[in-house]
Amino acid sequence: MRETLAAIRHLEQAVVAAGGLVLRYGGFYGSPDDAQLELVRKRRLPIVADGGGIWSFVHLDDAAAATVLALERGDPGLYNVVDDEPAPVREWLPALAAAIGAKPPRRVPRWLARLAAGESGVAIMTETRGASNAKTKRELDWTLGYPSWRQGFRAAYGGQRVST
Repeated sequence: MRETLAAIRHLEQAVVAAGGLVLRYGGFYGSPDDAQLELVRKRRLPIVADGGGIWSFVHLDDAAAATVLALERGDPGLYNVVDDEPAPVREWLPALAAAIGAKPPRRVPRWLARLAAGESGVAIMTETRGASNAKTKRELDWTLGYPSWRQGFRAAYGGQRVST
């Protein structure tokens, strides 16, 4: 995971140094075909340990709007394309389950998650830190249709129910 992140940072630096834009997207949501939804429905995406990993999300429509704005008026640099509310797994995962009519996620201890998902899987669920969209909003004059995943999940998935 460290090597992958180092490679991403290297590529981002090279793009910006060449006068380009780098868009760092949060976790996409909004598609009814999102594979993550099936994991949540089947309770295969648990809250690990305290669920303290902070995730940033972005609705697909908001991501598309930010991308267009970046291409039209963005200066070279890095832009975080995320909503206004980074959130810990322990908050967003139960809310996603509720939005799709699924049972609440299971909770598993760190040691068990490490066996199933490895150290990087545990880190994503317990140590990840969210991102700020302040620069993107300010420099691109970007307005979110879904400023928070809270409204976005309900709007995108509120009508979905568990399939049997």
